[in-house]
Amino acid sequence: MVVQQQTIKNPITLTGVGLHTGVDCTMRFLPAPENFGIRFRRIDLATQPEIPAIVDYVVEVTRGTTLALNGVKVHTVEHILAALVGLQVDNIIIELDNIEPPICDGSAKPFVEALLQAGIEKQSAPKDYLIIDQTIRYVDEKKGVDIVALPTDDYRVTVMIDYNSAVLGSQHSGLFDLHKEFISEFAPARTFCFLHEVEALHDQGLIRGGNLDNAIVVVDNPLSSGEIHRIATKLGITEAILLGGNGVLNGKQLLFKNEPARHKLIDLMGDLALIGVPLKAQILAARPGHASNIEFAKKVRKLYLQKALIKKYQFEKTEGVVLDINGIQRIIPHRFPFLFLDKIIEFKLDERIVGVKNVTSNEQFFQGHFPGQPVMPGVLILEAMAQTGGILMLNGIENPEGKLMMFTAMNNVKFRKPVIPGDQLILEMEMVTNRKKICIMKGRAFVDGNLVAEAEMSAAVVERNSK
Repeated sequence: MVVQQQTIKNPITLTGVGLHTGVDCTMRFLPAPENFGIRFRRIDLATQPEIPAIVDYVVEVTRGTTLALNGVKVHTVEHILAALVGLQVDNIIIELDNIEPPICDGSAKPFVEALLQAGIEKQSAPKDYLIIDQTIRYVDEKKGVDIVALPTDDYRVTVMIDYNSAVLGSQHSGLFDLHKEFISEFAPARTFCFLHEVEALHDQGLIRGGNLDNAIVVVDNPLSSGEIHRIATKLGITEAILLGGNGVLNGKQLLFKNEPARHKLIDLMGDLALIGVPLKAQILAARPGHASNIEFAKKVRKLYLQKALIKKYQFEKTEGVVLDINGIQRIIPHRFPFLFLDKIIEFKLDERIVGVKNVTSNEQFFQGHFPGQPVMPGVLILEAMAQTGGILMLNGIENPEGKLMMFTAMNNVKFRKPVIPGDQLILEMEMVTNRKKICIMKGRAFVDGNLVAEAEMSAAVVERNSK
C-alpha cells in the first residue's frame, strides 16, 4: 500500500522562551510542497536563511541538538522534530524570529497540539521510507550506550535509562504503535535534569530560560534548604522552592511513573528525524543521549544515501548484485574496449566497494600480450581497480554522472601473480582519506582468494567536460 507524504493545511504560530538561550521567540509552522522535507528558517536575519533538518548540519549536542549552516544556528530542535515524526509530517517550514524555538512546557505536546490545530494534509507523492534490512549498531562502552536498529515492517522505539539514581531508578519505555500511542502516551513527557547539575549547566551558559514550569528537577543528592535556595537565587528563580517528598523539586507530580524514560524516547525520535526520511525499523536504545543519538543517526543516514544512490542507477534488483553492467555505465564514462568492470557486489558509501571483472579469452589485449601465453597487463588490473574505486568516490558526490575521477598517483604497487583467461578478478577498494574532491584509496585484486595485485591510489574529481 502506498503511503502519501503529509504537510499541514494552515500556518500556525507559537511564542515563548528558549530553554538554553533564554531568548523570546515567535515560531510559525508553514505548509511545504512535496519532497521539501523539514527546514528551519531564520526570518530575523536579512536573507532569511534555511537550515534543512539533516544530521549533517548538527554542530552541538550539549543538553540539546543544535543545527547550523553557514554560521546560522537553531538550538534545541529535538522536541519539534519528535512532534513531526509522531504526526508523520514530512514537509514543513519552521519559521523562527530568534536562535531558539520556545521550550513551552518542556515536552512535545504543545507542538503536537499546534500542528493538529493547523490540520494535517495528505499530498500526492509517496513517502520515501528507509526500510532497515540489516542490523545497525552504535556502542559507546565508556558511557554504557548501546543503540541498535533491527528490521521490522513498522516503526517501534524502546528506551532504557539508568542514571544510578535512587529517585529515578532504572526505567524503560516502548512505543509500538505510532498512531495510537504517541499523542497521549509520549508527547506530554517533559524534559528533566538533576538539581546537582543545574548550577554547572547555568555556568556553561545553558538553561537560561529554564524554570520549574518547563522542566522536572530531580533532587538526587542531599542538599540543605539553604543550598537549594542559594542555587535558586543564582538561577533567578523567585518562586518558593521546596524539596518534594517524591524527590522532585516542589513536589511536582510526574505525568507517568517512567516520564523521564518517555522523554528520552521523545528526544531519540527527534534526533533520528535528522536522518531525513521516515523509518521502518525497531530501535532499541540503552542509556541514549543527544551525542549518541546523533552518531547513530549519521550511520543510518549513510545507509539511506547508499540505498538512494543504488536505486538511482540500478533499475532492476538482482540477488547478490549491487550494480550490474548497466548501472555501472550510468555512473562511469568508460566503454568498450576500455571498460574493465562487470558488476559491483558490495558497496558501503565512503568506505568500501567490491567489483568483479570476468577475464575472458576474447579480451583484445590478449592478442599481443602475449601471443601463445596470454597474461592480463598489470596496468589494466590497476585500471579495473581504479574504475571500481571511481564508483566508490563518484557515488559520494553530487551529480556523479557529470564528473570524472582522475588518478594523480599510485604508490606501493605490487603484482603478485599473473591473471590469465578464465580468471575472475575480485576488486576490493577501501577509502583511506576522502577530502571533498580528493581522496586516497587502497586497492587489492584477488583470483580464487589469492592476492594478485595491490596498490595505493590518489585521485581527484573533475568536471567531465573540463580540459
